[in-house]
Amino acid sequence: MSIPVRTALVSTAGHCKVACGFCFRADRAHAFLDTATYTRALSRLKEAAVEGVCLTGGEPTHHPQLRQLVRLTHQFGMTVSMVTSARTVAEVVVLSQVARLLANVTVSADSQGAMRLGRTTRTAASAIDTLRAISTDTKILHVTCWDLSEGECQDLVGLVSKTDVQVQFSPVVLDGRALRRDGTSVQDYRAQQQLDADMLGRHFHLSDRYWAYLDELQDLQLSANGGERWSCRSAAAYVSADGHIRRCPYGQASVSVHAPRAAIREFLTTPPQDRVIPNCAALCRPSDSPDDSGASCPAPA
Repeated sequence: MSIPVRTALVSTAGHCKVACGFCFRADRAHAFLDTATYTRALSRLKEAAVEGVCLTGGEPTHHPQLRQLVRLTHQFGMTVSMVTSARTVAEVVVLSQVARLLANVTVSADSQGAMRLGRTTRTAASAIDTLRAISTDTKILHVTCWDLSEGECQDLVGLVSKTDVQVQFSPVVLDGRALRRDGTSVQDYRAQQQLDADMLGRHFHLSDRYWAYLDELQDLQLSANGGERWSCRSAAAYVSADGHIRRCPYGQASVSVHAPRAAIREFLTTPPQDRVIPNCAALCRPSDSPDDSGASCPAPA
């Protein structure tokens, strides 16, 4: 049975300057999503009863017409949220200009171990600074975790306890190629994910859904080495920067937003044939909140 599509993750650009070493983005190009393509995508998604979109990257604040993208979404009667790595003055200024129009803003950060692994500089402290500088209904800090320490978790508790920011966690997700590159075995990788979750659990309330998500990731890692993978069950669609709709960012099947209405409607209502892999499970991760109403859209980077 097909799961109705209710939200859409939209790539506003095919490039990203952060270039995380553990990045699992499905698309890489150099173009921005143009407004005509986005308008047509919104029209077709609205016809399919999609209720909201999440703007992601590359980096959404680099889009030259970001404010227009946000306003177009509202004109179609949809809610709009954003995932961003905005840190520079210019990026934060752009974000602050649209933040009040967004249902929620998720700012991505990395733990110290994840920064070393991915060669990034996205600290939790700088993410909190970005969130403090904007005005929006719901602010979310998303931390990608690897090799957490006691002191780092204590510092994070101190950071968020002084704010109205919600916190969302994800383990680093590495595919087989990345594991080989970093000289990490599957067993050590899974053990580190468990150690990090145990460390987080001593300082934060992790919902049952988070633990279930971690188990699912580990099952998928095993399936990648010969086990059976299960079918996609996401209620979200994905729109690439070049205007193709997929049921999964990593799926092979797609339909152009310029295709006939009937073709798009059939594509969005037909049960997806894609099989779940660790990367797409990370994008379609469950909320860390026991209540979905407070959840952010997934953070792809």
